[in-house]
Amino acid sequence: MTSEEVRINVEKALDEIRPFLQSDGGDISLVSIDDDKFVKVRLEGNCIGCTVNQMTLKSGVEMTIKKYVPQIEEVVNLS
Repeated sequence: MTSEEVRINVEKALDEIRPFLQSDGGDISLVSIDDDKFVKVRLEGNCIGCTVNQMTLKSGVEMTIKKYVPQIEEVVNLS
């Protein structure tokens, strides 16, 4: 997968996740993709102070991104 394909597929994954976050008053934005393996995102809105945002990040966001781009090794939130 080219770097552009990785970016497009990560964005598709975020588009799949976004409605669930928005229904709780939150959102997510892509910050960067490093070495086509490490994704940095920013949780926004109500997600910032949510006590389960790390679970959401790992169980929801990271899992969905890996479904679209299996080569991704880690997704981290920049606060």
